[in-house]
Amino acid sequence: MAVIVTGAGFDPWQELQAYQQAAQGLAGQVGATSVFVGTMRDFNEGSGVQAMTLEHYPGMTEKQLAAIVAEAGRQWQVLDALIIHRVGELLPNDPIVLVAVWTSHRGDAFDACRYIMEALKSKAPFWKKERLLSADERWVGKNTDGYHRAP
Repeated sequence: MAVIVTGAGFDPWQELQAYQQAAQGLAGQVGATSVFVGTMRDFNEGSGVQAMTLEHYPGMTEKQLAAIVAEAGRQWQVLDALIIHRVGELLPNDPIVLVAVWTSHRGDAFDACRYIMEALKSKAPFWKKERLLSADERWVGKNTDGYHRAP
C-alpha cells in the first residue's frame, strides 16, 4: 500500500504502470484492478474557475489516508492500494487524485475504490481555495457527494 501527497504534477497512468510493475509479489493473485482518476474542473458552484490551491496538513493527511485504506481492507479483500493526491496550485484538467485498488474479484475492487475515494473527500484534511474567472477567490466549504443530480 502506498499513500503519496505531492506538490508535483503527475501522470496517473504512468504512476499506475510503474506501481504495478514494482508490485511483483502479487503476481497471480490479482483478478481485478479498479482505478479512479480525479481532475480539476473549470467550474464549481455555478462559477468559472481558473485555478485552485489545494492545502493539506502534512503528516496528518497521510495518516488519515492510510487509515481510510486500512478500513477498506477490513471491509473488502484488498490485496494492495495506491493513493496519489496533489497539493499546491492546480489548473483545469490537472490530475488531482489517483486511487487504485487491486483485489482478487471485481466487486471488491469496485467497492473498495469507491469507498476510499468517498472517504478521502469527506475525511482527509485537504482545503481548497478557488480563483474564479472574475479574479475573486473563495474557500470551498464542502465537497460534492460524487453525483450530478438534475435540478
